[in-house]
Amino acid sequence: MSIHCWQSVILTAALASVCCAQSLREAADRDGLLIGTAVRPSQLSETAYASTVAREFNMVEAEDAMKWWVLRPDRATYDFRQGDEVVRFAAAHQMKVRGHCLVWSHYNPDWLTHGQFNPRQLSRLLREHIARVMKHYRGQVFAWDVVNEALDENGNLRDSLWYNQPGIGLSSEGTAYIEQVFRWAHKADPQALLFYNEAEGEGMNRKSDAIYTMVKDFKRRGVPIDGVGLQLHIPMLDADMPPIFAGISSNIARLAALGVQVHITELDVSLPLDASGLPKADDLTRQAQAYRGIVRACLNGAGCTAIQTWGFTDKYSWIGSHSHGARGHALLFDRAYQPKPAYCAVWEELSAGRASDSKPRSTPSSTPILERPAAFESSPAAAPASIMSSGPFTARRPRLDGWTAGSAWCRPFQLDLLRLRSANASLSR
Repeated sequence: MSIHCWQSVILTAALASVCCAQSLREAADRDGLLIGTAVRPSQLSETAYASTVAREFNMVEAEDAMKWWVLRPDRATYDFRQGDEVVRFAAAHQMKVRGHCLVWSHYNPDWLTHGQFNPRQLSRLLREHIARVMKHYRGQVFAWDVVNEALDENGNLRDSLWYNQPGIGLSSEGTAYIEQVFRWAHKADPQALLFYNEAEGEGMNRKSDAIYTMVKDFKRRGVPIDGVGLQLHIPMLDADMPPIFAGISSNIARLAALGVQVHITELDVSLPLDASGLPKADDLTRQAQAYRGIVRACLNGAGCTAIQTWGFTDKYSWIGSHSHGARGHALLFDRAYQPKPAYCAVWEELSAGRASDSKPRSTPSSTPILERPAAFESSPAAAPASIMSSGPFTARRPRLDGWTAGSAWCRPFQLDLLRLRSANASLSR
């Protein structure tokens, strides 16, 4: 094994020894922030997977289980089984659920994409789908990614089934099809928060300008949009990251000024891997800096109310298959569910909290995202028995008795870097 491979192993082991007590969830709860992850229902029966999710996060989102291709195997069928697993797990552990996603040009079933529907038929199918899905999860899913990735890198509308191939009859009217979808969604569940979710529009660029312009127009005309999701899949570590963080902060601030919330929805920071499938130790440290900067950008903006990673363990991540094994190790926990440097960076920023001038403007009692279901107001035991005893799911959030809070648990990185330097010296002799 090469020296930098050993460095990766040693640094991860060092972090495991100091990051083992208080959770991200507890740190986020103190500031009224949602800290979430995308999950796969098929893995919730795995003890380490489920216990880590329940301990570390107060919000979950189904990675695929609420997309068209899972929910609609054929035109006549709605299959809610996988999505319902996520909802039951969340209810049993006092977690909120984000819904993802109602309208996207990808991951649609063949019967829909090759069905040769005309715009009128497609409009009716989409309206019926939104109504059926949102009513099924009414009161259980607090926020939805209503439309996902409708813009290209230049901020123009992408060609898609829903826009113009053939579209729902509004292809000559710009963002009118997006507006229509938001109106249908609001009618289906007036209490749900409705988000537009987009990739590569996190900083200040042409795409984020287009998102800002669209949201500003929607708010001016009373279109029911409540938030913008910034995905933040980071495929490479820039040598000069502070300007990137500043751009994200500026974008969050201008969106919040329009009166919408911002969620970081799909955060991961992938690293190049060597022939052994391991990253360099230096890249793990730089990855931690990237996570730290993004979390701080959110915390510095009163309108940023949730941070969600796209998965949490490198054991189950889309990065490996998507990059054909060239990249990976993008998440907060390694394949053995041990915390990585990025985990401690996130914990430290959450523990530091928001700046005094960036506290959320709304109080928990008046902000939908901060309310808990009435069944859980007094204690987890007050939840309905039918929810608390659902399959393999634990009825209560795992106890944290005896765990030590504060910086003694997740120490600053100087300690780990000293250990790494010592290990490097030994390996170099």
